[in-house]
Amino acid sequence: MTTTKRYTFAKRCVDLIGSFLGLLVLSIIFIFVALLIKLEDPKGRVFFKQQRVGKDGKEFNMYKFRSMASDAEERLKELLEFNQASGAMFKMKDDPRITKVGKFIRKTSLDELPQLFNVLKGDMSLVGPRPPLPREVAEYSTYDKQRLLVIPGCTGLWQVSGRSNIGFSEMVELDLYYIEKRSIIFDIKIILKTILVLFGSKNAY
Repeated sequence: MTTTKRYTFAKRCVDLIGSFLGLLVLSIIFIFVALLIKLEDPKGRVFFKQQRVGKDGKEFNMYKFRSMASDAEERLKELLEFNQASGAMFKMKDDPRITKVGKFIRKTSLDELPQLFNVLKGDMSLVGPRPPLPREVAEYSTYDKQRLLVIPGCTGLWQVSGRSNIGFSEMVELDLYYIEKRSIIFDIKIILKTILVLFGSKNAY
């Protein structure tokens, strides 16, 4: 078995064990967040499903706790001119589409927890580049598309290096650095650092 195949096999084992244990341990938090979302907006769904682009350009549905109003996607066109991110990303610090509960779960990154289901399915890994939206990939250069050479992750160098304060080009460089240096030890370091910065992050919006 080659080094790459050993790493791929070990990474998948870590993903399966980590996501299963995560869902088991965090089940109480899942219930708590779901109740908060339903109390604020009884008619809206608890989970939000969004089309994302994964390894080799394959599209899949990524799951999150819903943090925005039900018509968020329809209202996006009105807000594009207020984009605060460079390159093929949309970020807006005071996005009016975000609910009160949504602000809390985004601040603490609790909205990301349902992606553990994506890890179990194999669409995502615990660690890797963030999966972009199809409209973002449409603006990618050939260089940017190198981000899609590996399975996307729930966390990565971008999240533990500044997150929303980092521009698109810097994010691409961090992702390519990760792809070049990736290893199980590197993945574990990123996971541990993610846990340390998960709650109370000032860079999440």
